[in-house]
Amino acid sequence: MLYERIKLEIVGDVAWLKLAHTEVLNAISVKMLTELEQALSQIESGATGARCVVLTGEGRGFCAGANLADEDRPRASNSAPDGGSVLEQRYHPILRKIRDLPMPLITSVNGVAAGVGMSFALMGDMILASDKAYFLQAFRKIGLVPDGGSTYLLPRLVGLARAKELSLMAEKLPSEKALDWGLINRVVPHEDLHAETEKLATQMAAGPTATYGLIRKLYWESPNNSYEQQLDLERSSQKIASRTADSAEGIRAFLEKRPPEFKGQ
Repeated sequence: MLYERIKLEIVGDVAWLKLAHTEVLNAISVKMLTELEQALSQIESGATGARCVVLTGEGRGFCAGANLADEDRPRASNSAPDGGSVLEQRYHPILRKIRDLPMPLITSVNGVAAGVGMSFALMGDMILASDKAYFLQAFRKIGLVPDGGSTYLLPRLVGLARAKELSLMAEKLPSEKALDWGLINRVVPHEDLHAETEKLATQMAAGPTATYGLIRKLYWESPNNSYEQQLDLERSSQKIASRTADSAEGIRAFLEKRPPEFKGQ
């Protein structure tokens, strides 16, 4: 399938999903959202054979936020922008698709991740950032509230005080400081970002894919569950995991004192 605002490249068992509207630092338009949903559906269906997804940006930035000049943005009857409608109709289905991916997601932040671009960056199970990258909760600069799930993720990642500081002050957060705060996993030299991302993605794509999907679900559900509910979810998830071919291979490999050869099944 041909795309105009994104790129989908399959390299081995890894799907590289790239935001690709470099003239506006990959700011998100309705067209880009439509293409993202199509690409995620293609990956989710198993058609690509991918066992790991990398989300990154082309050019100098990861994503500068929403494209405010996008002529396709939904508008209310009085021609005013309808920010709530575009979230409900366009962003939220994609964010839910990302949350529910049956495989690990790596976000590789190669430059600015602002506004909803920061929200997408924080969806990664592993978040790698260039030493030149920064994060910015830019919403209040244009009189809007944080969205894209950022008010859910930020307090859980960095605590309430720092989450409110990021949103109320709208100051740049350099990648090194984001690492210190526990917002991301790794910072690498800018020129090494692609190679380090590729190395990590290849490693994860060779792992027990179905188990990764279950692990993702466990951690997404955890913040809203009681201890008893989480114990129950672990039990039901372990029941599924223990019946996979990869689990059987992992146990055999452990007993035979050799590296496992997972097939993603």
